[in-house]
Amino acid sequence: MILEKIPSTFPSRLGPEWGSGGVFGLKYHKGVLYFTLAFEAESHFITRDRDQIYRFDLVGPQPVSGGDTYNAVDAVDDKIYFGGWVHAPAVFKGREELGSKILFINKYSHVHEYDISEGRVSLLWKEGLGDLEKWVGEISEIIFDPVSTKLLLARADGHENLGVYRLDPSSKKIERISNRPALKGSYFMDYVCFDIAVFEGIEGFQCLDLYRNTWVFHEINDLRNRSIDGGDLPNYSMGSATEAYGRFFAFVRGGLFVGNPIEPELEDIKFIRLFDYSKNSLSPRRSNSLIVGGGVLVAYNSYVEAAYHLETPELLRLSKGLNYISSPSVLLYITPPQARIVGTYGARITSMEKLGGKILLGYSTTANLGGRDASMIDSGIRGITIIDEDIVNRPSPPYYARISLENIGERIFGGVPLYGYKNKYLSLYSLNKDAELYIYEYDLGLPPQLLSVEKFVVKAPKDNIDLGGFKNILSFKVNNASSGLIYIELMN
Repeated sequence: MILEKIPSTFPSRLGPEWGSGGVFGLKYHKGVLYFTLAFEAESHFITRDRDQIYRFDLVGPQPVSGGDTYNAVDAVDDKIYFGGWVHAPAVFKGREELGSKILFINKYSHVHEYDISEGRVSLLWKEGLGDLEKWVGEISEIIFDPVSTKLLLARADGHENLGVYRLDPSSKKIERISNRPALKGSYFMDYVCFDIAVFEGIEGFQCLDLYRNTWVFHEINDLRNRSIDGGDLPNYSMGSATEAYGRFFAFVRGGLFVGNPIEPELEDIKFIRLFDYSKNSLSPRRSNSLIVGGGVLVAYNSYVEAAYHLETPELLRLSKGLNYISSPSVLLYITPPQARIVGTYGARITSMEKLGGKILLGYSTTANLGGRDASMIDSGIRGITIIDEDIVNRPSPPYYARISLENIGERIFGGVPLYGYKNKYLSLYSLNKDAELYIYEYDLGLPPQLLSVEKFVVKAPKDNIDLGGFKNILSFKVNNASSGLIYIELMN
């Protein structure tokens, strides 16, 4: 059995990079389970008979690091296509004041092909910039185009050569078909839609008509006009995308965009707030979504990207917000109009895949760091947890969140799914004075609907609210309180 050959944990080995990578690109196809372990840059191909490991020697010499940190993989016929980025060889600059760095001079973006029948890895394409501090756009998504029989590649993480590219696996010819940076994408009808990535967010969606080979662009503009609760969100960086229920789903930090980016007159894109806890919002970034039983399973993680050693006091204050852990990571199962928490886990789930009635969860205990937080070895504990696919039908687990009002200010936040819980409470601690609490209730129907807005007066220094009268998704706004803590407790 393949399941018996899957390592449960991976000890830290040489892999110079920032913080921790994880298990990425989990894909089961024709008897082969593929994944890449980052930051060691080890691609595994597990069958009933063996665990074949590829160390990116076709890109450059050892020691290598990286491999993939966005789940860039697709499979068709007898091939598994996997991409990402890799340092080959990795160059550790060494320790200095305020931390450490590595050099980017040997950092390459890559796309490989694994031939299942031959058990052979081939390098289709690589590209590097040869700069000490900059790099070309990483491959963060691979989608097979069944019309042209070529690969569509998304690139947004980098300094040059960003956008959407098309790669011919046969000739190895690559061309840029959109110069708008894109991080993730998915099929939608007979299109493939990607985000339009900008710093700390997205400005819309770009959809390629696979038949006409033309683009349709859909701008977001003011998020408040699309948000079901009418609120804004400072940073909604892209996580993953999928197609379901005849809609395009784009999971982002602090929420979800859903609708029709091709024909918005039929159903325009709307924003549903989910697990928005300010700087420490739960995020689906560097993970993937999965179709299970016709519904959508997605991970919102508590510790995806962070930094400790930064060069300015302003950035250091920002890092403290990023390092504030407000909640466990969650698995959210979406079957409109329901959105239900079905699992709570540690720091972050990096990849998911189905195999024989089981769901494989790749994980890491540490964030992908930045600033001057490089180290010689991966600083997280990584592994693969195997759970039953039937988790989507079981009672919801206890959930507990702690939110700092100092990080929120007077804006709408939250997006906590209550469906499936019998006991639901919200507590406010250490209020400096009496305050006003607004609760927004909405569902995740298609289209989603705002159901009610209720106002409560909360008393300093502590007050409790029974949420038993609500059963959908709740977001909140607190007026007249510059400090304090909110605790949300959900139990059965």
